Amino acid sequence: MATQTDFLLFAQHGWSDNGNDISKLAQAVATPNSLVIAPSLGLLRTYWGIEPLIKTVEQLVRQNLQQYPEIPWKIIGHSMGGLIWLEVLQRNPQWWNKVHSLVVIGSPISGAHLARIIDPWRIGIGIARDLGKNRRPIAEKIAQHIPTLSIAGDINGGSDGMVNLTTTKFDYCQFICVPGIPHAALKSHPRLIPIIEDFWINPQINPPQVPNLATKVIQRLQNIQGMTDANIRHFAKSEVTIKFPNGVSLHTWKNSLGVDHVFVSDEQGNCLYGGYVGWTDAPQLKQAIGELHKIIDPAISLPWHCS
Repeated sequence: MATQTDFLLFAQHGWSDNGNDISKLAQAVATPNSLVIAPSLGLLRTYWGIEPLIKTVEQLVRQNLQQYPEIPWKIIGHSMGGLIWLEVLQRNPQWWNKVHSLVVIGSPISGAHLARIIDPWRIGIGIARDLGKNRRPIAEKIAQHIPTLSIAGDINGGSDGMVNLTTTKFDYCQFICVPGIPHAALKSHPRLIPIIEDFWINPQINPPQVPNLATKVIQRLQNIQGMTDANIRHFAKSEVTIKFPNGVSLHTWKNSLGVDHVFVSDEQGNCLYGGYVGWTDAPQLKQAIGELHKIIDPAISLPWHCS
């Protein structure tokens, strides 16, 4: 008698990669009766654009759906693989009730810092056009319906060496940071096995953070066109620009290339958020900080020092 398949486990590699390593992770966490599906999309294809990759994964899903119409899915995506699956699910909400859970690993949900360096004016240079896109609204919409876990590495106090920590976080997901693991190693590191297995025991949809002054300030900054999450280790170089009555502070810093950074800290001085804008979007950041001066009455308001 044939063994009944319990789950389809889709595992998707990211940029400049193939399915070998992510498949090893999937095989390590898969239940005995799971069918692991870890396609290689073509290394060179990952350099030119995400749209053909999304369509390839969609077609693969349709083929498996025809063969296994009643079997639930688990999904793991490393880096761009997580972004591909966000796009697939966003375009196919009829599949959401099939998904047991979604795990994204080192995925630049709100846009990759390196993509902004390659394509600072967002003119559409290869895959940088797609990796620099902010998909946080998509991720939060999906995570309200599908239990989602975001795993991030941290090797320097703010990133895994390629993806900044803050860009991997979003509402409604469970978030776990694993220190000491660089970006490339996340896709198959054994320390992720118990994390994923524990999540699968009882996958939950996390309630969003209760809005407060700090989250409102962060949301206003994130809504600026071209805002990219920054490495929070640069927070130590910043200076206070606005200090709000409850102790929350907004800090700014301009790096050696003249790129404007902004940070938000809590009452204890811990950095809650960091971001930066390119030269063309600097006026929007200046405008937003001006609005925060006017809308929220600060106890101390220092001059905006970014030219």
